[in-house]
Amino acid sequence: MRVLVVTAVPVERDAVTRAFGATAAVADVPGGELHRTGAFDVLAGGVGPAAAAASAAFALASAPPGEPYGLVVSAGIGGGFAPAAPIGSLVVATELVAADLGAETPDGFVPVTGLGFGRDRFLPPPALVREVAAATGAAAGPVLTVSTVTGGTARAAGLLAAHPGALAEAMEGFGVAEAADRARVPVLELRAVSNAVGPRDRDAWRIGDALAALTGAFGKTAAVLEGWTRHDRNDSLS
Repeated sequence: MRVLVVTAVPVERDAVTRAFGATAAVADVPGGELHRTGAFDVLAGGVGPAAAAASAAFALASAPPGEPYGLVVSAGIGGGFAPAAPIGSLVVATELVAADLGAETPDGFVPVTGLGFGRDRFLPPPALVREVAAATGAAAGPVLTVSTVTGGTARAAGLLAAHPGALAEAMEGFGVAEAADRARVPVLELRAVSNAVGPRDRDAWRIGDALAALTGAFGKTAAVLEGWTRHDRNDSLS
């Protein structure tokens, strides 16, 4: 089984591939390049859910003959909701949630599902989530996908009110999940926390620490991902 890992930017891709301890071979696919090490293909697919979905879809469609992907992982750094996900910690998603996909109304935000169409979340295989959390020490909980990163206290509180138990926010997970679902491949999201969700304070961000944590996470979980078999089908919740 091959594993496709999709990050947003090259620095995250390189943090993942460093975990495997070997020089990656580079293979071109439409819209990007795959860095291949062992059973893992790692792609910097771009920032935001649209770029992530398009890049993941192209990569899935370009799988080597006879080597289909058995798992897609959305990976990178992200913001953590304090105190549950402090800076430097790891989070594995129990749900990949499109937190701002919907409509603003006089009564507040209505998710796309409340409008009567679409979906607003995907569920990774629960057994795999448990195995990855155990291997890495990651907290397990919902990870929110947003198109606009939170920059204030009110928005952070609103996201938590709408999605109780959310641990982190990032910008790509739901897009990667959309592509994986269309290819009928299970999806997982793994994030290292670089900053707190809330008032935007770049001086408080710890990107280097989060990237190091991401490398460590893949070093610990590579055997879990590579050996995992598709015994627990990816599902969705609308």
